[in-house]
Amino acid sequence: MRIKIMLFVLFIYATHFLHAQSLEILTSGKNISFRGLSVVNEQVLWASGTNGTVVRSIDGGKTFEWLTVKGFEQSDFRDIEALDENVAYIMAVDSPGLILKTTDAGNSWTKVYVDTMKGVFLDAMAFNQKGDAIVVGDPLADLKTYMVYKNEHQSDFKKLKTNQSLLKGEAFFAASGTNIQFIPGTDEFVSVTGGMASRFHHHDVSLSLPLMQGTESSGANSIAIWDNKNMYVVGGDFSNDTISTGNACFTKDGGLTWQRPNQNPHGYRSCVIYLTANKLLACGTSGVDISTDGGLTWESISTLSYHVCQISKSGKAVFLAGTKGRITKLIFWE
Repeated sequence: MRIKIMLFVLFIYATHFLHAQSLEILTSGKNISFRGLSVVNEQVLWASGTNGTVVRSIDGGKTFEWLTVKGFEQSDFRDIEALDENVAYIMAVDSPGLILKTTDAGNSWTKVYVDTMKGVFLDAMAFNQKGDAIVVGDPLADLKTYMVYKNEHQSDFKKLKTNQSLLKGEAFFAASGTNIQFIPGTDEFVSVTGGMASRFHHHDVSLSLPLMQGTESSGANSIAIWDNKNMYVVGGDFSNDTISTGNACFTKDGGLTWQRPNQNPHGYRSCVIYLTANKLLACGTSGVDISTDGGLTWESISTLSYHVCQISKSGKAVFLAGTKGRITKLIFWE
């Protein structure tokens, strides 16, 4: 009987291990903070960050090519979108607000948008499957949302006139490049804000989110979209990154109503992604969490600091990036 019990325990342990989550650090130790990450497929990924840094791997993270964008060594590239192993766009937040494009694997870069106006601060960019792109920035004096756009046939971006107004003290965080997203299969996009107010924005509709808000460092940082109904938002307070209250919410009706999870992620989270319809990953400066029940409950899998996580377009590879030049792969998640 004792042997049977031991075998049963070993079976349960082995089954748990096979479905456990593990993080494999691929590169780290450099004084670079990554907030931009784009995973093209299982082999090709790009990341961008401080000191004009862009990295590229074409072998699934076994090796990385480290690039410094010439002439922009002081720029903070907080978002990146790679189309393949050779073509990518990078976004610098301010001084000036800037978007560059490479078509030769980062050997040279072309300006496709520049705004030297005082106060311009770009926060995130999103691309849809066709190649349309939308970039969002902090509001200027008129409190109108700052947006830049290009369609699938263009390389250059143009400023977009918008009637969407933000509240005083409401803004977008340049935390992970994921607070604006296209609804899959469409040219419609949604966005989330933080600060003195934290809201969900779609067309001309703006709805308050059940998140902590009311300070400059609180509110929504990231939105993940599974389909036109199911979306998930994370955030919190980046100045108090271990607080677990008011840092997540989700909708099952396209943003009309929002619910809080039964158990929140374990602290401030700057990025969230869907791995499957019911499995999600969230990361932030105080750690990484995973949910296997649609975001109702979350389990901590790491206390290391990460700014951004992304999944490949095929859904078969997941990577994270953050402080100290750290890029990590999520394994054993299927």
